[in-house]
Order: sequence, then C-alpha cells, then structure tokens
Amino acid sequence: MLGLRNLGIDDPQGKDRKRLVTFVEIDRCATDAVAVVTGCRLGKRALKFRDWGKVAATFVDVNTGKAIRIAAKESSKSLARQMHPEIPDKNQQQMLAYREISDADLFTTQWVKVELPPEEFPGYKGGRVTCEHCGEGINFRREVRRNEKILCRACAGESYYELLPG
Repeated sequence: MLGLRNLGIDDPQGKDRKRLVTFVEIDRCATDAVAVVTGCRLGKRALKFRDWGKVAATFVDVNTGKAIRIAAKESSKSLARQMHPEIPDKNQQQMLAYREISDADLFTTQWVKVELPPEEFPGYKGGRVTCEHCGEGINFRREVRRNEKILCRACAGESYYELLPG
C-alpha cells in the first residue's frame, strides 16, 4: 500500500491495472500480500520474482517510469517486542504492533530506476521460437543463441532440474 500511495496509484486492480509492475525479492508470505494488494500476478506478467531473500518489493509505474523500492526494517521486530511485552506470542505481538507502528519505522523507501524492456510489460505479445535441441517453445526472448543454434536455457546448460533415465 505504501508503494502504491507513493506512486499515486489508487486503483491497481481496476483502472490502473496495466500501469503497475512489481518486483518481489522473497518467496514468503509477504509476496502473497503484495500480490493481493496490487493485483499483480505472474500470469499477467505484472509480478516479477527475484530470489534475493529480502522482504522487499519494487513498484514500477509503467506510465511514468517512476519506481520505488520498499524494504522491511529488521528493527521492526524488536520494536514490536518493546511495544507489547505483555503478549507472549511473537506473531501476535507483531500483528498488533505493525498496525500501530509508522511506515517510517516499518520500512525503508528508495526511489529507484528500473529498465523494463517491452517484453516485461503486462499484456506483451511477443515472439515465440522453438529450441533446436528439445523442440519446446520459448517465449519473450528467453532463448540462448549458441553456435548459431537457438536453445532453451535448460538445453544450454542452465537447467534447475536433472533429467532422469527412462
């Protein structure tokens, strides 16, 4: 909500739905919250995941080019303990305190620049090529060109999986 407010985006799931691209830096519950609040989804090409292990997100207004990165402050956890020592459960402490703590005490904000090529925009209709080794289709210029061949990343040696025999 802080990112949207700073960018002046009032209706991210309505009239402004193609105006926002969001980069999340962790694959935890905060990412789900960002998706719910912004309406940005992987399937709509509006939510981008960068596995940096940080509770942070960058919100990009594709109309203006303005972008803001919001990161959770580690100090907010100890602040929650200080505010509500009477609550033994740390999750309950945090849920209550985070409603009371100012945005400035919860988050760092940084205006940033994010270069978005056309294929990164929501609704982009790009070309599709076929891997010359496995025959699978590849969207949005994600292919690797090696020795004048078009390869998918897996066939080019960048696979996150290993093929099993059989």
